[in-house]
Amino acid sequence: MNTVIRGAQVADGTGAPLVRQDVGLAGSRIAEVAAPGTLTAARVLDATGQVLSPGFIDMHSHSDLQLLVAPDHLAKVSQGVTTEVLGQDGLSYAPVDDEVLAALRGQLAGWNDDPAGFDWNWRSVGEYLDRLDRDIAVNAAYLIPQGTVRMLAVGWDDRPATEAELARMKELVATSMAEGAFGLSSGLTYMPGMYASNDELTELCRVVGERGGYYSPHHRSYGAGALEAFAEMIEVSRRSGCPLHLAHATMNFSVNKGKAPELLRLLDDALDEGCDITLDSYPYLPGATYLSALLPSWAAEGGTAATLARLSDPDTRERIRVALEESGSDGAHGVPVDWHTIEINGVRRSENCALVGRSVADSARAAGKPPSELYFDTLLDERLGTSCLLHVGHEENVLAIMRHRTHTGGSDGLLVGDRPHPRAWGTFPRYLARYVRELGVLDLADCIAHLTGRAARRLGLADRGLIRPGYAADLVLFDPDTISDTATFDDPRQPATGISHVFVNGVAALEDTHPTGALAGHALRHPGRSR
Repeated sequence: MNTVIRGAQVADGTGAPLVRQDVGLAGSRIAEVAAPGTLTAARVLDATGQVLSPGFIDMHSHSDLQLLVAPDHLAKVSQGVTTEVLGQDGLSYAPVDDEVLAALRGQLAGWNDDPAGFDWNWRSVGEYLDRLDRDIAVNAAYLIPQGTVRMLAVGWDDRPATEAELARMKELVATSMAEGAFGLSSGLTYMPGMYASNDELTELCRVVGERGGYYSPHHRSYGAGALEAFAEMIEVSRRSGCPLHLAHATMNFSVNKGKAPELLRLLDDALDEGCDITLDSYPYLPGATYLSALLPSWAAEGGTAATLARLSDPDTRERIRVALEESGSDGAHGVPVDWHTIEINGVRRSENCALVGRSVADSARAAGKPPSELYFDTLLDERLGTSCLLHVGHEENVLAIMRHRTHTGGSDGLLVGDRPHPRAWGTFPRYLARYVRELGVLDLADCIAHLTGRAARRLGLADRGLIRPGYAADLVLFDPDTISDTATFDDPRQPATGISHVFVNGVAALEDTHPTGALAGHALRHPGRSR
């Protein structure tokens, strides 16, 4: 053994009560777990009074580019994340061809930026995972993005896939699973994934389920019709035989205030019938996305150029305004937009910096124009590359959902923009500080199981998520009395406090609260096994 962590209160990731123990590391693995004071090594780390946990698993991450652009990855390392799941919401950068990659770079700039001079030297999922295997700070798993697959096979049109196009999508999914993807994601309020029928999704999920993967949808509504949208995804899972993981599962907007118990009854009924369902959530009220996501699906059809053309036409702008403000567009979850709740938090052009940190309503008032006009003008000027916060959440719903027996943690964190959502830097310590220590919503050992062992089981990781001999040495050492998120909406890029050490594959990424710059992470590959 090269390192012994001595005398920590060990939360092993199962939810069992904490036990004071020594944990010995040898290379990238946990070598031994024993009574305190019994293990020796060249290096002994006194962990008296601290909690040792498996590394946290971010089940819903948007680090697809930034993990490569800024590989030290302080946002996640500093909060104890040792594994992230990328490829979320049906939109990411593999598999692609040149045309699809060019379109995605523009469409996702509000999520991931489009860094100048970046080397896009992959096209397949396998090639992307190979790229991740070179010098990253944490481990990364990948989901096949259904919207991206649809771009490759069908394009950007709102129409059913032909039989040949569906066959190609299934082939792309099968190949990507064989190359190491863990499942399939969807963004069913994002173009073009939203154009897929549930029958089409079922066919793709059948391919995933047969290979041991899972389906993680951002479903068709988190507002009006949210319960129906959750039920649709359960039915897709039931019909396809593919396990279901509900992304950022919540009940948002005024129409869903206090309705989390209805969602949980729906899930419990399905679980009791034998369905395989898990979910993730983030411990905040606002959501975040790119500003153009609010547009009705018909206005986004055809891609960026077609969307910008519609936004330039006065008659079409009025039609879009009616959909947004009066009827509720599908992109805005079927709820008429309240511009006071939409806050611009990232722009690409310096001329628009004054918009950052203000609601669309406030900026429109200052500019002397209607909010919808400011919205349209901003999208045009930014070529859709603007991000926003949506202040639409309810604390009672957040509390109820995080208590659920299948709950896991996911930041849904965007790392770019002028003032990104603080969940990118604060999700995991916030669970432990606010919802364990301060509010007592979850017991410490149980919360850690949500964030570690339970997530690893969903991913099918047989050697991560628990503190056991032979498991990967992905570990977090923290003070339960002082661990806290410090990232705020005004100052979001702030590391957590109270975390002294983070180990990724046995290498210290955080040492005595200081980042080491170690790049010991790997691309994790699902075996793509058949059932």
